[in-house]
Amino acid sequence: MVRVLIVDDDPLVRAALSMIIDGVADLLVVGEATDGAEVPAAVAAYAPDVVLMDIRMPRLDGLAATEKLRSEPNAPEVLVLTTFDADEQVLRALRAGAAGFLLKDTAPAEIVHAIRRVAVGETMLSPTVTRQLVAHVTGGVGADSRRQRAQERLAMLSEREREVAIALGRGRSNAEIAGELFMSVATVKAYVSRLLAKLDLNNRVQVALLVHDAGLV
Repeated sequence: MVRVLIVDDDPLVRAALSMIIDGVADLLVVGEATDGAEVPAAVAAYAPDVVLMDIRMPRLDGLAATEKLRSEPNAPEVLVLTTFDADEQVLRALRAGAAGFLLKDTAPAEIVHAIRRVAVGETMLSPTVTRQLVAHVTGGVGADSRRQRAQERLAMLSEREREVAIALGRGRSNAEIAGELFMSVATVKAYVSRLLAKLDLNNRVQVALLVHDAGLV
């Protein structure tokens, strides 16, 4: 059973998400919060596996709440769900440690699928978000310096670690990486954990961003 905390200041959105999630056998809404400032207490009280996080809230926005939450040890995964998809919001959320970013017009079945994926440490990005990331890493202010810094960080990896990192950059799941690199899923998970520790990152999305910044995919 995947435990879900919904964070959104709109009661209608919270009600709709609760109805979608509680209608699925393996997901459970354990609590709600109406603002990012309430997230630490709600996480402590309800111990969710996944936090569905809105961005625009009155006191503390979802981006700041995500940064604060993901800086804590043993933090739950964060799936950002919003009506806004501005480039800077997408990148800030993902660099802060969010495992996924979906728009609120995403179909209910896809929201359920996304929750399940991030609960097991994988990622979920809408096609719109993926296109924005590609545009971000192929140009813009500071692209050259980002590429150099990313390449320097990835230079510390072994050849096998680098292969796994590039596969993460391509959005591959653990099972897909295992098939492509002729490894067991357990071995892939071990490599992902090693990458996170060596690169001082807290989830595979951040590894993917680093690989994109380095120009490896």
